[in-house]
Amino acid sequence: MDSDGTQDARGTHANPVPRPAGPPEVPAAPPRPASAPGVPPRPDGSAFLTWLRTPRPQAAPGVWRFGYTPRPEEEPERIPGRQLLSGAVIAFLVGWLIWSLLWNGYLGGWWVVPLELFTPDSWLHSGDRVGNAVLWYGYYTLIALAIMLVVGRLGRWGEVWRRYGPPAWSPAARTPEHRPPAPEQDPAEWPQLRAAGASDAAERLAAEARAGLMRDVDHARITRAWQSVLTGRHSLAAFTGAVLTEGSAACLHPSGDRDLPARLARHDLVTGQVRLGTTADDARNPYAFRGTGLGLGPELLGTSLLAVGPAGSGKTGAVVWPLAESLCLHALAGRAAVVVVGAAGAGLGPADAYDVVVRIGNPESVHDLDLYGGATDPDEAAAVLAEALVGDLAEPHQGGDTRRSTTVLAQLLGPFRAVHARFPSVPELRQLLDGAPGALGALRQALEGSGQESLLRELDARKRQLSHPGDVAGVLADRVALLDRPGFAGFFDTSGQSRPFSLKALDHPVRVRIDLPQRGHADASRMLARLVLAQFTASVAVREDRSLFACLVFDDATGVVTPEAVRGIQRLRSGNAGVVLTLRTLDDVPRPLRGPLLGSIGCRMALAGLTPWDGQDFAEVWGKEWTEARDVTDRQIIAETPAGKAVHMLRRVITGKAPTARAVTVRQVERERWSASELAHAVPPGHAVLSLTDVTGEHAPPLLVDLRG
Repeated sequence: MDSDGTQDARGTHANPVPRPAGPPEVPAAPPRPASAPGVPPRPDGSAFLTWLRTPRPQAAPGVWRFGYTPRPEEEPERIPGRQLLSGAVIAFLVGWLIWSLLWNGYLGGWWVVPLELFTPDSWLHSGDRVGNAVLWYGYYTLIALAIMLVVGRLGRWGEVWRRYGPPAWSPAARTPEHRPPAPEQDPAEWPQLRAAGASDAAERLAAEARAGLMRDVDHARITRAWQSVLTGRHSLAAFTGAVLTEGSAACLHPSGDRDLPARLARHDLVTGQVRLGTTADDARNPYAFRGTGLGLGPELLGTSLLAVGPAGSGKTGAVVWPLAESLCLHALAGRAAVVVVGAAGAGLGPADAYDVVVRIGNPESVHDLDLYGGATDPDEAAAVLAEALVGDLAEPHQGGDTRRSTTVLAQLLGPFRAVHARFPSVPELRQLLDGAPGALGALRQALEGSGQESLLRELDARKRQLSHPGDVAGVLADRVALLDRPGFAGFFDTSGQSRPFSLKALDHPVRVRIDLPQRGHADASRMLARLVLAQFTASVAVREDRSLFACLVFDDATGVVTPEAVRGIQRLRSGNAGVVLTLRTLDDVPRPLRGPLLGSIGCRMALAGLTPWDGQDFAEVWGKEWTEARDVTDRQIIAETPAGKAVHMLRRVITGKAPTARAVTVRQVERERWSASELAHAVPPGHAVLSLTDVTGEHAPPLLVDLRG
């Protein structure tokens, strides 16, 4: 044995041979750390798995489905607390009285007859005092429990326990527990991939989810890619190979981003919803909606949304940016394409949250805006440009000035493109509309001898119309002059020297933000907003991939609503697209267009601070409903006898009121869901009244929602 108590390896001799001296032993290297110093440990996937496995039951439109617990349609009758407690106490006293009367023999001995009839005589007369005590007191206990059961049901002791007992003390006790799903139904195990034979890919994704390497955007993006496999757009082998190679980073967005730099709102990418607030616990809301979260997704935005409220009511911070943020996440998942339009510095998110940022009027802008929307047909380009230039001057009926303006522009765009293989720039278009002899003469000279006689006739017709007093070219030239300013000198280039953005790119999951100039260019900003809307409605109608949801979000739609814009919004639903419009007041919309606009949009929101005349338009579109009205009348009781008069006098002295009899009349009446006065004066700050309709036609009534919750 050595001095430390260990046995020598050479044997058990009493005098072992001493060891020769050797080099000192080198201590073993410490284990390699799992991560670099100062880096927090990698989280596990428990939080992600809990989020993924949370139930999301089907619900009415607008209900936040994440962890939602359905409520009954009608509110259960709730007994007032004072009445409930007094009834429970009275029931206890009644039970105590009945037991006392039975125990003391005031009600006779009939209640012990069943025991004497069904118990053998050998038990009753056995002389065993302990056995008899157990028998009789057991029977007494059974009778007492029966009395307690009866009076407990009469006194609603169970309701008292649920309302005032331990179940009401702990919030966790009121939260229903969710059972873990079965393995074949566990979304974290990707059962749809296993059923299709892609077990290796499912195992890789499940392992990364458990390891904390997967995010909600990754799950949504891979789910979208799997849907493209099911529809036949991509092969199963290509999908499986990408997943086995990249794991949860497979099928990335072209930008390479897997999430936004920061999030403001709460999102659920399994259902595609973003939570905007909470439905108020108000008597004017249906009971099934009270206290539930308000969640909006593409199925609701596909019918478009209009939000009206004064400045400071929360349109941008509580509505526009959360929706834009949600659509940007959908774009990263390959589900949507979004274009956000607003003033520079309006708070529509950081530039890193978008793929393309067009800062019109800012010399530092990397991207430009295509004035013609990527069109190659002169007639198509003329129609879109005419809507942008003079759409607000058109009459509400079909046609109006827009048709004439389209003809004028087409007479110039067609010949110019035939000569230069491009459309004219803003200065060139202004010269052509002004009828400058040099510009028109040079264009005609270039066309002569080319054999394009139809284009020459177009130029001759344009030259003849210049002398007519009703020619709209002057109006068009004045509108184009708003863009021919030094501040826009480097924009709207058609020579190919810039990087113009075209809304033809909506076939791809792009995230675009367009900053409009406001200071000194308000008219130009409204004109550009109409241009973007016209290009959007024209582009979504000819998209090849309509499975991609396209949405155009306006932070301020003042001056955007025109007759053609309303007709274009009505056609968006069939193209899996929608728009989000915000207005300070409906006065920004021409009176003949307010009804068609509210009728063509499925989701309508009236924020706090609305004017009564704006509220009247909302009240008319929301209509009326049948409600139950209760009329209560008090009728004074006249006593006929001296005793009755004395009792009434005593009652008046005690209560201070004359004896009355109450009569209640219940009748069905038709009243407005929300009146103009209620919308103007009864909506608290930070709240809004919102009605919803999804793309399938299912709708939710106007709801009072708290946008701050």
